[in-house]
Amino acid sequence: MTAITAQPLTQESFVQFGEVLDLPRSPGRHFYSDTLGNLRESAKPSLSISLVEPSPTRSLRVEMLERHEFSSQSFVPIDVDSWVVIVAPHDASGAPDIDQLQVFMARGDQGVSYRPNTWHHGVTVFGASATFAVFMWLAGDGRDEEFVDVSPITINLPKTFSTLCRSS
Repeated sequence: MTAITAQPLTQESFVQFGEVLDLPRSPGRHFYSDTLGNLRESAKPSLSISLVEPSPTRSLRVEMLERHEFSSQSFVPIDVDSWVVIVAPHDASGAPDIDQLQVFMARGDQGVSYRPNTWHHGVTVFGASATFAVFMWLAGDGRDEEFVDVSPITINLPKTFSTLCRSS
C-alpha cells in the first residue's frame, strides 16, 4: 500500500462515508435528521458520552476496523481539540478495502455521522483527552457492531496536525 496522506475533513471529501457535522457558529439550531440511519425496526436509539484518551505518538497503527451494518453512528465533539477520522469503502466481498483507506483531520468543532455499514476506525485524538457524544441505534441482538482485523497500516500524521485542522 502506498503512503496515506491525511486531508482536512470536508463534506465534499467525506460524502461517500456519511456527513460532516459542523457545529453552529451562530445562534440557532441546525438539524441533521437525514443522517440518522436505522435499518432495523427493533433497534432503539442510543446516546452515550465517550471520553477518549490521546494517542501517545503521531504515528498511528491501524490493525482493526469496525462497522455498524444497520445503524449510522454519529460522533459530536463536546470537548475536543482535533481528531482523526479513518474510513474505508467495501471491497468486492464486502470487507474493508484497505487499499482505498482514507484519513481525515477533523477540527474540534466538526463531528461526523457514518452511514450504516461504513467501515471506520475507532476515534483517535492527540495531545489531550477528548469528550464526544455518540449516537447510534442498538437492537441488542449481537449484530449491532462488527470488528475485523486488517493488515497493519501505519499512518504518520504531520507535527502540525492541530494547526492544519484549524486552517481548513
